[in-house]
Amino acid sequence: MIRTGFDDRVYSANVIATIVKCLEREGVTPSLALEGTRLNPRALHSPMTRVSLNQRLQVYRNAVSLSHDPHFAYHTGQTIHVSTYGMYGFAILSSTSLRQGIEFAARYHQLATPLVDISFRVDDRRGIWSLEPIAHSSIDNEVSRFLIELHLSILITLHRDCMGPEFVPVEIHLQVDPPGDSGIYPRMFGCPVLFAQTQDNLLFDASWLDRAAPLGNEISHYEAVKLCDALMEELRLRAGVTGRIRELLLMSQFAPLSIAAASQQMHMTERTLRRRLSEEQTSFRQLVHELRIQMAVKYLRDTDLTIQEIARAVGFSEEASFRRAIRRATKTAPQQLRDRLKGGSGRRVLAA
Repeated sequence: MIRTGFDDRVYSANVIATIVKCLEREGVTPSLALEGTRLNPRALHSPMTRVSLNQRLQVYRNAVSLSHDPHFAYHTGQTIHVSTYGMYGFAILSSTSLRQGIEFAARYHQLATPLVDISFRVDDRRGIWSLEPIAHSSIDNEVSRFLIELHLSILITLHRDCMGPEFVPVEIHLQVDPPGDSGIYPRMFGCPVLFAQTQDNLLFDASWLDRAAPLGNEISHYEAVKLCDALMEELRLRAGVTGRIRELLLMSQFAPLSIAAASQQMHMTERTLRRRLSEEQTSFRQLVHELRIQMAVKYLRDTDLTIQEIARAVGFSEEASFRRAIRRATKTAPQQLRDRLKGGSGRRVLAA
């Protein structure tokens, strides 16, 4: 997994362009849809334009506040097809079976600008996609709901692109409590929808997995995967040393990893590592701090751990230091941040 920073401009602008186009149909101007991103509307249609996770997330927040459609995310997801994802999408489309396409999609998910972590498993003759928004201080329940509805809709659309319009989920599971318009969800998704569940899931009949994909081609898929390998390497290089350090920190759970150990694992001197990080306008200490805050936000949003327990879990020796760090990073006290992230359109469950 390549860990990029939230401000690293390394992703295609295709999905942002689709969101802006869908908002434009409601009368929202592109400049308003892109407010707060510093993106020029004309740049969205250039293959050279690269955007960050924060820019994409800002467009989603704008859509939540600007659209008059309560299910804008779902309806937008219906317009996002494999062609939106370039070579990543073509590799999915050229898969010879749905199983092969799913294995590829999960393995190369980093190419799709991941604001949602996804995983796939087969259980009791059901194929099960599980989705979870990444940890970010501005992803409250309202934005989380947007992300989940958008990505569930995209998943259904991509499955139909590959297997035909006959593909229908068996069931949808949502963590949120039933909203006032819960009756519309089965009609939207074309299957039963269960609320207040422990995970956000899309379930389908596992017999689909080994059916031949109508547009599958083994040679084309092989060539597409090779090109996606090159794109992953390009992404890794763009993410730079910073991205590699983030990955090592996450693997080590922060505390055991020193800059000396990190430099050894990266086959460079500590002095060289410090210089390379400085060239990328960061430092080892800053990356440790940022990731501690990121994980703290995740714990605040997704678990019922106490503030003291979360402080210890992310490597703070004192609760007071943790509280100060959260307030500096988010302009909000930990409990207030938790209330905001958990409040609104639904609830989160104990996940620790």
